Amino acid sequence: QVQLVESGGGLVQPGGSLRLSCAASGDIFSISVIGWYRQAPGKQRELVASITRSGRTDYADSVKGRSTISRDNAKNTVYLQMDSLKPEDTGVYVCGAILTRIDSRIPQNFWGQGTQVTVSS
Repeated sequence: QVQLVESGGGLVQPGGSLRLSCAASGDIFSISVIGWYRQAPGKQRELVASITRSGRTDYADSVKGRSTISRDNAKNTVYLQMDSLKPEDTGVYVCGAILTRIDSRIPQNFWGQGTQVTVSS
């Protein structure tokens, strides 16, 4: 079994900050890429930021300069620091990973349940 568990969402005022965490657990051999996706009402799920095992990062244009993704490989945990939040950042933030299980050795996609982020005054 593999689980991705997110935390850190909530209600924040425009201009505020949040730090999201996603901890992956279970029979994980390695995590190739892990990142955050945003599901906003009426919109398709979109990539917010991702990071590879070697530390290469990718950001959506909408969050560049305002967000930083990082990971702790020893803890199989990824973090997303979001600053200068805007109302349009509102959505369910879902953690997604491409990882290889110990018993499989074939990379697979896994998703968390998501955590709500609401930016509103």
